[in-house]
Amino acid sequence: MGTETGRVKLTDLASCGGCAAKYSAARLEQLLRGFLPVEEDNLLVGLAPADDAAVYRLDDERALIFTLDFFPPVVDDPSDYGAIAATNALNDVFAMGGTPLLALSIAAFPEELPLEMLGEIFAAADAQVRAAGGLLAGGHTIRDSEPKYGLAVVGTVHPDGIWPKNGARPGDGLFLTKPLGTGLIMTGYKRRLAGAMQLERAVHWMRTLNKAAAEVLRGVGPNAVTDVTGFGLFGHAHEMAERSGVRINLESERFPAIDGALDLARNGVRTSGDPRNRDFAGPHVSANGLNETLEALGYDPQTAGGLLVSIPVDRAVALEAEFTAKRLFIRRIGRVEEGAGVVVE
Repeated sequence: MGTETGRVKLTDLASCGGCAAKYSAARLEQLLRGFLPVEEDNLLVGLAPADDAAVYRLDDERALIFTLDFFPPVVDDPSDYGAIAATNALNDVFAMGGTPLLALSIAAFPEELPLEMLGEIFAAADAQVRAAGGLLAGGHTIRDSEPKYGLAVVGTVHPDGIWPKNGARPGDGLFLTKPLGTGLIMTGYKRRLAGAMQLERAVHWMRTLNKAAAEVLRGVGPNAVTDVTGFGLFGHAHEMAERSGVRINLESERFPAIDGALDLARNGVRTSGDPRNRDFAGPHVSANGLNETLEALGYDPQTAGGLLVSIPVDRAVALEAEFTAKRLFIRRIGRVEEGAGVVVE
């Protein structure tokens, strides 16, 4: 379990890291089909349809957002791992239009891992929760041969301020608030095909909370929002299109990529989540003539990815201007039309 410096490499203990470890979306749909909670007027978002988090109304002014997310190590540095896992969970609250309030750790670690490493994971997660505006107030830890860490998060939102996946409307513009390629870069780095600089860029984006982006969006008013994580851009675009009853048209030449991700895809690097994402979204994605490199980027599972935003076109200019003024990343990647499915130009 050691390295030349005696430091444990966390990714050596994981069969699959980050959001690439997600259960197959196609199998998950089949598993949950027909499973619905008891009817309850105050359950504003549950499984019919499912979204990035559950939402329960307390009164006319307040609703609670509930979510949880955890995964095996995507990086070897314990601090980065804790921060990335926390970011990925917290971002579900931001994707629903809410603000994190309270978080609990979900942890599974081999007993052989040095306590100082575990301390770094927890400390980094705590710092990230505080940066998001919440408090880390406890958790539960079990023994496991494969490390796993994440958070259960409670947030708040006004009942009329929820951002659903199913609100996209024909005529909307489609925007993305982070570049793609974390899965490709992490896989490439593990295979020694990507360097330290590429790793650093990917870690930067995975540690970036969607808090600032969500704050701008609240002032502009999106129709639909979801965060792009383990199912990749194509998988999450498919979910938004299907649940909104629209067609999403993506412009592949506008896909943003983290530096180095496209080179890795061009050289044949793929994550273990790539084929599962193709099984899930592929039947609903029309990508005739799309080159294999950009196709791989579209199916690449993201960890702590950006927000996919559907917004009325008359607000798009204001949206881009606000992001630019605050020096935040945003890229228009397509549009919403009448029809069904996802079309990639």
